[in-house]
Amino acid sequence: METIASLINLKNLLLAALIFIPIENLLPMHEGQKVLRRAWLNDLVYALLNGIVVGLGLGVIIIFVMVASSWLVPTAFKAAVADQPYWLQLIELIVLGDLGFYSVHRLFHSVPGLWRFHAVHHSIEEMDWLAAHRVHPLDQILTRGASLVPCFALGFSQWAVIAYAALYHWHSLMLHANIRINFGPLRWLVASPEFHHWHHSNRPEAYDKNFAGQFALWDFIFGTAHLPKGQKPGHYGTNDQVPAGYVAQIAYPFRSATEYEPQAAIEPEAAETANTQQAHA
Repeated sequence: METIASLINLKNLLLAALIFIPIENLLPMHEGQKVLRRAWLNDLVYALLNGIVVGLGLGVIIIFVMVASSWLVPTAFKAAVADQPYWLQLIELIVLGDLGFYSVHRLFHSVPGLWRFHAVHHSIEEMDWLAAHRVHPLDQILTRGASLVPCFALGFSQWAVIAYAALYHWHSLMLHANIRINFGPLRWLVASPEFHHWHHSNRPEAYDKNFAGQFALWDFIFGTAHLPKGQKPGHYGTNDQVPAGYVAQIAYPFRSATEYEPQAAIEPEAAETANTQQAHA
């Protein structure tokens, strides 16, 4: 089974490369960024190795949620949910699932112990589709698990859940991709690469902003949105001294904070001229 899962993961990875690499070259948010940019090999290791561990963790969460919902959620309610049109179920899953993601994602930023896991993801300094895979397994299990709770607790149909899971995966890759896409008025409703790149920006005005993974409106409702007009995000990374390399990064949250000397704060003004220009969106 592990071999089959690895092959499926490899096929998805190759398909993603065939889709996103040409788009990133045609519509780059940051021109001149190389395909084989810094730390690309490290992120490839995440893409190849994280799947099995994350899958097992999500399986445990799903089983727990299904058992709990059999006691707490009436069968008639689940049947009513499953009888809805698939398109309506998918919209409901996006809204409810992303509320779960938003909540847990925000916790990872506000609780110091959780932030050490999430800092691994924020150590990305050059954004592209492959960088989306640099997530500590425990971080990914909890944030993605939160988005799956409504799927298996409320009785949504199998096809709606499959469609939502596929949309979640590909949308996540797009959010991190080095692409410039104009979402128009939908930029206030649907999370875009511009929206999520601001979340990764290491500029003070962007700290703890744009937590939503799909339904951007949650950030506007809860006052955590940051989408300035006339600027584009940049200057990515974190001031935390997250080590390089897959094994060191996996171990990082469990190591004593005193083992790493804090980096000097990066002056955002030094890079503001280079990273601020007229938005293409």
